[in-house]
Amino acid sequence: MQKILGYMRKAIQDYDLIHDGDRICVGVSGGKDSVVLLNGLIMLRRFIGIDYELVAVTLDPHFNGEDGDYSAIEELCTKNGIEYHVIPTQIGEIIFDVRKEPNPCSLCARMRRGALHDATLSFGCNKIALGHNYDDAVETFIMNLFTEGRIGCFSPVSYLSRKKIHLIRPLVYATERDIRRAAQKNELPIVKSKCPADGHTNRQKTKDFIADMERNDHGFKDRLFGAMKRANVDGWGGVNYVPPVKKD
Repeated sequence: MQKILGYMRKAIQDYDLIHDGDRICVGVSGGKDSVVLLNGLIMLRRFIGIDYELVAVTLDPHFNGEDGDYSAIEELCTKNGIEYHVIPTQIGEIIFDVRKEPNPCSLCARMRRGALHDATLSFGCNKIALGHNYDDAVETFIMNLFTEGRIGCFSPVSYLSRKKIHLIRPLVYATERDIRRAAQKNELPIVKSKCPADGHTNRQKTKDFIADMERNDHGFKDRLFGAMKRANVDGWGGVNYVPPVKKD
């Protein structure tokens, strides 16, 4: 986990993500990103010099009408003294059975966000931490550019004014490969997704496109990420960003 912790510490510093007294709701789907995020935040508390609390929350979508098994996540939280809540939802039923969405990801994301925002407030938290990583950021940038014709991405930190909470993404410097390795090496409990659309989404197509570009032009991802930071797209330049001086 040392490499992941280094990435997280840098992101916290660059984007001013966590402060003394924060009570952070960690969204834990059970996938590798969210579990590595939770484990990293647990470990960072021991040496980062910031006094914060953690509350782990899982939204059970009940895909295929079945309860998810999050007992391994509960065990991880109990072992580390972390408050943990599993919140049952009807997200799976609404999206796939009632509405029969042909492109379910967008609606699913909106429903999960709303439920997680409400949970954050109900558990007395002032911040939400999500497990979006380096690859997610590049993919989102590409998807916005090619699908919507706009330059943009999610932000490393956002203020949700209606809820009066901050959303933070401490894993944004960690690549998916490094996260996968950390999860395997540390034998973290990963809950396999039961989503019927898993592996057949627009994001998966974007992953495949970027992987193909990277094979033919090594450094493609890094250049895109660097461009986002240099242009300060949606705050990616960080708290110390200084606009480049234009030459006459």
